[in-house]
Amino acid sequence: MKFISVSEMAKRWNISERTVRNYCFQGQIPDAFLSGKTWNIPDTAVRPKRLKKHQNIPTTLLEVLKQEKSGKVSGGIYHKIQIELTYNSNHIEGSRLTHDQTRYIYETNTIGVENEILNVDDIVETANHFRCIDMVIDQAAYLLTERFIKELHAVLKNGTSDSRKDWFVVGGYKKLPNEVGGLETVQPERVHGEIQKLLKSYNSSKKKSMDEILDFHVKFERIHPFQDGNGRVGRLILLKECLRNDVVPFIIDENLKMFYYRGLREWNTEQGYLKDTCLTAQDQFKKYLNYFRIPFCEYAENG
Repeated sequence: MKFISVSEMAKRWNISERTVRNYCFQGQIPDAFLSGKTWNIPDTAVRPKRLKKHQNIPTTLLEVLKQEKSGKVSGGIYHKIQIELTYNSNHIEGSRLTHDQTRYIYETNTIGVENEILNVDDIVETANHFRCIDMVIDQAAYLLTERFIKELHAVLKNGTSDSRKDWFVVGGYKKLPNEVGGLETVQPERVHGEIQKLLKSYNSSKKKSMDEILDFHVKFERIHPFQDGNGRVGRLILLKECLRNDVVPFIIDENLKMFYYRGLREWNTEQGYLKDTCLTAQDQFKKYLNYFRIPFCEYAENG
């Protein structure tokens, strides 16, 4: 199948490039896909029928996020997720940036420092994480792939001190054995095969429950495919899969951190630990949704 660019299709259909991108974001062009930041559109694609205005009202969280991202809306749920997920996910991994500093980087692309020493990697990875969330929103409707997982890692770790180490592969799997919480993980030479096996099993059915999404997350973290950044990539995948399956997302904060770790560790013997932790985080996220008046499906959470 031959693919063409947004600009080429815009000229063919005599419409703006923005309209073509919106068609792609809304899933109205079958088989169109993102490669980096570029949409690839089938040469044979037919222009979608124009929707009536009342049909353009977003009805799901994913639709709202796409609309707010496209419109660069400030102060909405998209803005909220960017700051809350980035701050908390980075904080779990040891980032010393405060919530206010994280928000300031997002809102102004600058950071003010007075009588304080900051780790450059914390700043770089924070800015990178914002981009990763955009990638998740853009790709949320599609099946999870090994390529996308690696792309998340490549963007997250780009420009960090790790990227200048010979033994560290940005966007690639680990070269050296590693542990997580004192537990052994999959050896480097076996990572590719284990990830492929995990994705094949996970993608064998279309609609996922919260339990299935959590099970994937635990198995992914136990493989621990990258030298570093596994937790943040794993939690970005959690957001993507919740959005794809109409499951209310959740953000693990400092108060839930140790319960989250226990849940990952004890999943094989007691799944309730991780489920209860994530349901607690989900309750907080529902408050965000209620505040921004975004509908959500209660039934989708547990399958």
